Amino acid sequence: MFTHAEVWRGIDRLAKQNGLTPSGLARRAGLDPTTFNPSKRITKQKKARWPSTESLAKILNATSTPFDSFVGLMSDRPNQPAQPVSQRLRCLAMDQAERQLCFDDAGFPIGDDWDEIDFPGLEDSHPYALEVRGDGMLPSYRDGDLLVLSPVASIRRHDRVVLRTAAGALIAGVLRRRTAQRVELSVLAEGAATRVYPIKDVAWLARILWVGQ
Repeated sequence: MFTHAEVWRGIDRLAKQNGLTPSGLARRAGLDPTTFNPSKRITKQKKARWPSTESLAKILNATSTPFDSFVGLMSDRPNQPAQPVSQRLRCLAMDQAERQLCFDDAGFPIGDDWDEIDFPGLEDSHPYALEVRGDGMLPSYRDGDLLVLSPVASIRRHDRVVLRTAAGALIAGVLRRRTAQRVELSVLAEGAATRVYPIKDVAWLARILWVGQ
């Protein structure tokens, strides 16, 4: 059995492991930013309030964290699962990636223009990183933030993704809808509205697994 304190400890540690505050973790998962606030953990009647299974599922999905790894974060007992080892990711600035032939048709990085960075290990074996340049993605992402993407991770509605157009542009946004005819994307830029891209104009989509904020 898990205790109330252990579950909330796991959430706090999961946020820290991903470079986020509990509020940032909630936003990453598409939840209300106050979902994991300390004030939400105890009721006014001084009773323990537990996070919902839905909110737990969303943060595990948003951070690509297996449940057994989350259990390890909850516990202070010995023999808990080992933390992921680091791995080396290919990394390139987004503006440079737009100008050069750096991806194949499936969205995998190619060529010799990529740098490499060390990054905590992920369950995904094909991640790479794009570095935000400039203020075009404010307030969501700042200059210098790293977007860790996966060209193989499954993508569902409301996931944060990077879309590459057939013309080569890289667009970060929230997937609103995808059909056989079009992709609807809420672009992550101040004042930007939902855009509709015909499938013929979309080269690929890659899910954002992690953001260095």
